Amino acid sequence: MWTFIKDFFTYETTKSVVVKSWTIGIINRAVQLLIITYFIWWVFIIEKSYQVTDTGIESSVMTKVKGFGIYNNNKVMDVADYVIPTQGASVFCIITKIITTENQVEGYCPESEIKYICKQDIQCERKPGSYGILTGRCVQFNSTTKTCEIQGWCPAEIDTIKTTPMKEVENFTIIIKNRIRFPTFNYIKGNFLTSLTDDYIKKCNFDMVNNTYCPIFRVGDVVRYARQNFTELAEKGGVIGIKISWICDLDKSDDQCNPSYSFTRLDAMSQKNAVSPGYNFRFAKYYKMENGTDYRTLVKAYAIRFDVLVNGNAGKFDMIPTLINMVAAFTSVGLGTVLCDIILLNFLKGAEQYKAKKFEEVSDSPLDSQNKGFYRSQLSLRHSEAMMKSSDSGAFFIEHYK
Repeated sequence: MWTFIKDFFTYETTKSVVVKSWTIGIINRAVQLLIITYFIWWVFIIEKSYQVTDTGIESSVMTKVKGFGIYNNNKVMDVADYVIPTQGASVFCIITKIITTENQVEGYCPESEIKYICKQDIQCERKPGSYGILTGRCVQFNSTTKTCEIQGWCPAEIDTIKTTPMKEVENFTIIIKNRIRFPTFNYIKGNFLTSLTDDYIKKCNFDMVNNTYCPIFRVGDVVRYARQNFTELAEKGGVIGIKISWICDLDKSDDQCNPSYSFTRLDAMSQKNAVSPGYNFRFAKYYKMENGTDYRTLVKAYAIRFDVLVNGNAGKFDMIPTLINMVAAFTSVGLGTVLCDIILLNFLKGAEQYKAKKFEEVSDSPLDSQNKGFYRSQLSLRHSEAMMKSSDSGAFFIEHYK
């Protein structure tokens, strides 16, 4: 216990030992150079750790589609027909192909899918079917086939009809208005530059190389930038992501903070799936007969869905992170000393001599000083080993004081 108490109430101070060794000197300076290079190049230049960063971007997106298409060779479709929803949100669909089932009324009729073909009522279990609730009866579908009867909107939809996509969709244009704010700095900006004019907006189309500041995107170009085939996409539908990135250095001028666009297919996995590939949905238009009976036109729509995704961050110089990273840099430079000590104490010849010079005990008790020798090494060396020289290329001289 007394030994523990004496060891606890001790004090350690730094002792400088100059080691004249090319090997250790080169290792020490190389490690310090690597650490300094890392902090200057990566921490301060690349990561810009001297800045306060705001990643909580606030964004609003408004969209508008323009263009006319001809469907089934005789029907003209405008924005109100092929854009869903109509509010101009950040997620919207452009319909490329539709299958309609007209004049549906609520009642009883045969199912239209092959899997419900039957010969007897026992084959038609009472349960939900594809387009209604099965009644448990097997009824005539046509002159040669019977199917299970349903209660629902009749006649049942037949979605295997072959139709041709609306080719004009490729030349439709999308206007994207994006406004962002970084709340930490109260910085506000949008993708509509102040220099834009009405004449420019009417004529320009976004181009990844020559016209990156035009907010008008041609549908065919967006599909091409996403590396997709427009004909296949229009046939089965799909989801395209339009990504807007705002990476702003607010230490620079305002005109250096500009949006960066990228495009990708978000439902790429569905292309490899044989079950329900692409993107489609259903909606209905309801009407009322003169006698008050409701009827509807059911529409199965294949569409290209566009998701406008906004992300970004902004940074600005601040003294606190600058000081923190500078202190971390200066502290890390000391790692070179730690590495050199490990090598000297464990791997080089003459490690015992280095330990003897590096670690010493000093006691404030005169008796201990007489018994142990004042300023003698804890790892004492024999007098005969004085003036010993290491045979290692990084050798140094050790001397004892008499």
